Amino acid sequence: MTRTKLPVPAGLDGLRTADVRSPIGTFRVGYDGRKVAYIDLMERGMERSGPSDVDRVERRGFARGSPPEQLREYFTGERQTFDVELAFVSGSPFDRKVWFGLNQIPFGSFRSYGEVARRIGQPQAARAVGGAAHRNPIPIIVPCHRLVGQDRSLTGFGLGLWRKQWLLRHEGIYPLPTKGRSPHRREGRQSTLEESLTDRKRSRSS
Repeated sequence: MTRTKLPVPAGLDGLRTADVRSPIGTFRVGYDGRKVAYIDLMERGMERSGPSDVDRVERRGFARGSPPEQLREYFTGERQTFDVELAFVSGSPFDRKVWFGLNQIPFGSFRSYGEVARRIGQPQAARAVGGAAHRNPIPIIVPCHRLVGQDRSLTGFGLGLWRKQWLLRHEGIYPLPTKGRSPHRREGRQSTLEESLTDRKRSRSS
């Protein structure tokens, strides 16, 4: 779960960008202090939320406590929660309600689309929750990867299902427990680049 404040206005004072390398790709973070505007996967074919001057992109030595440093710590297993402000500069009121609902799913846990719909007070909107999750501009920090189907199947994920598997394994809950068992975090499992590449090959062959 991320400790956050309400969204800040769209006019951020001085948006900076930083590239964070991870076992599942490089993520570009648009941020201003503790405020995060977007996180984009820097891969060919992926949409980018915020164009930036590549000569000014930070790639190492991130400030302590900054959003890119927190993201780096998440991937290295040093961090489970984020201490940032979500600076959503896009999305409908419904989208933002869903994004804040996703933000309440703790590390090492998961919820179905229907559960999130019920928690935000719109129990018939499970499909719409999926659409809002797909539009999430701040993945990982706003954990749309913790959404699963009602039967606990892994469904659509904009960054690729193999990355969703990697993220859930990284948090100790993949493979998901069978229905009826408590979705507790499985201790002692570590995600590796080798495992993530294996998942990716399986995803491509299926």
